[in-house]
Amino acid sequence: MTRHLLITGGCGFIGSNFVRFIRQTRPDWRLTNVDVLTYSGNLENLEDLTESDDRYRFVKGDICDRAVLHPLITEADAVVHLAAESHVDRSILDSRPFVQTNVLGTQTLLDALRRAQANDGRPRRFVYVSTDEVYGSLPLDDPDNKFTEQTPLDPRSPYAASKAAGDQMTLAYFHTFGMDVAVTRCSNNLGPYQFPEKVIPLFVTNLMDGEKVPLYGDGKNVRDWIHVDDHCEALLAVLERGQAGEVYNVGGNNERSNIELTLAILELMGCGKEMITYVKDRPGHDRRYAIDASKIEADLGWKPTRSAWPEALRETVDWYRANRTWWERVKSGAYRDYYKQQYGARIGAACACED
Repeated sequence: MTRHLLITGGCGFIGSNFVRFIRQTRPDWRLTNVDVLTYSGNLENLEDLTESDDRYRFVKGDICDRAVLHPLITEADAVVHLAAESHVDRSILDSRPFVQTNVLGTQTLLDALRRAQANDGRPRRFVYVSTDEVYGSLPLDDPDNKFTEQTPLDPRSPYAASKAAGDQMTLAYFHTFGMDVAVTRCSNNLGPYQFPEKVIPLFVTNLMDGEKVPLYGDGKNVRDWIHVDDHCEALLAVLERGQAGEVYNVGGNNERSNIELTLAILELMGCGKEMITYVKDRPGHDRRYAIDASKIEADLGWKPTRSAWPEALRETVDWYRANRTWWERVKSGAYRDYYKQQYGARIGAACACED
């Protein structure tokens, strides 16, 4: 039974929401959050927990650093691995950090976990949080065609390739060493605390500042959207009830084209189509993602309950409208001031690009 959970990348978007979700649903658990605090890791996402919760601990550390990982994994009962470089556009500009974190970081974690189990004989579950992007692209003209767990992997971007490598490395440790691992592959998330280089917070905050929104290509690319809290609930289900060596798709049953999403945001913000700027499409831009999540529903009893459209989008837009100080500090880089004082963390600038 999990009593001490190690979460990697807990200061990011999904990670910080998962930390909060666990504190609410499993208040007796101890949580350790290890995060190296790259540009998208924001301590302010969890500032209230850091100051007030004695069952939560933050450790600044790199998942590629064995010396950092070994004591943390030794004391943990389970690991949920969320730390990742995740922005496709950045992976096109420079793929090396993606290989370093998403592949070598995952391998380092798995080796540290295997060593800890060999030393004390205590099994620990490892949940690797992957992405639907490992499957590649689906055609727009075949709406019944969706990704299942048996769909061959066909990553099309350096980001997706690095996640697929970590995904397969995790499953290899089950087959080779018999380790208790599981993999989740989730669709696009929306919700609070998302770094404003991603499409929804970028578009909302641009519009709040009177700036236009950049839409790639023809805007027909389709994504399946899930509220981050639904994703967190799915991760907990896999952590507690998932089978070792299994993959679980997680989706929100909300396929929307980018132009449909953009128009919905414009309507919620009281803006017209004149606020759209069409920009050159991203290289290798996948046309459609669609998730078949019937396995996790049948096996673990999970299904999305918070991702209904357009309510989930409206709630998300309202959060960014109500939290201007948070995103202004991110966009300006002011949120890094605390890091420079405490850790000397390297500053990374926000990237004004979509998805």
